[in-house]
Amino acid sequence: MSADGFRAGSPGAAAPGALLLCRAAPDSVAPAANLLRERMLLTGAGDEWSVLVPEGTPWLHAGEPVDRVVNGWAAALAVGSSWPVLALWWDADRAGFTLASGFRRPVGYVWLANGTPVGEDEAMSTFAARLGLDPVLDVESLGLLTGADSEADGRDRLRGLLAVLTRAGVALPAGVLPGEPADRLHEAALVPADVRRIEGLGVVAGWREAVRAELEVVERGRLAPWLPWAGDPQARALALAQVVVGLPVMVWGVRRRSGGWVTAGALLVAHGALGLAYELVRPRD
Repeated sequence: MSADGFRAGSPGAAAPGALLLCRAAPDSVAPAANLLRERMLLTGAGDEWSVLVPEGTPWLHAGEPVDRVVNGWAAALAVGSSWPVLALWWDADRAGFTLASGFRRPVGYVWLANGTPVGEDEAMSTFAARLGLDPVLDVESLGLLTGADSEADGRDRLRGLLAVLTRAGVALPAGVLPGEPADRLHEAALVPADVRRIEGLGVVAGWREAVRAELEVVERGRLAPWLPWAGDPQARALALAQVVVGLPVMVWGVRRRSGGWVTAGALLVAHGALGLAYELVRPRD
């Protein structure tokens, strides 16, 4: 991919926006997405990928930066799931992405609006490794996005990132692209036949759906050794660790007035507490 091969931005688009790419099918993403307590559109985005398009723009009403909001969302989705979440975001001054994966430290990159890179170069190689991208071809293409000798702006570089991810199976619906205004993103996301609305059921109802989905996974024999009712000491340790980590994350989010991080902490605590409670009340063979 040439250095100018990702110049396709929307002229004049300055409003902030965001997308969440999940490396999982919509059926797996929907229960977890309900825990975010935000209205979103969910649709497939290629082979084993889904995309969440926020219906609202909380960063405009609450005064919180768009990157902080969506990074919290990505962390909340990733800590209770077995699949990674990629948050793409942009505003009038910057554009960037964050990859959240389980308990790992998130990795991301930022560009100024004019395309000037302000991230760390090694972040791209870490990003590629965590997604299992080609260590030669894909890393070389990602390296072009960190160069300062291109006329591509920040939003164009996000599209360049997506161009690299097509080799990993990502295929966003037509019109669902970084930099597009929120109304256009919403309209484009409504077109695919498999689109569904995430109503934001809240922690209790959303968690009930997430648990139901997780039980179905267990019945199919996936991830069973790591779940509490497997009777495995590793599973019990994982549930306890989620509670221990989740509490300070939730407190930190409250202090920073970050709803996304509060949700991430609450999700960790709820997942761990449920696992510990399940260990006590469910009889094992």
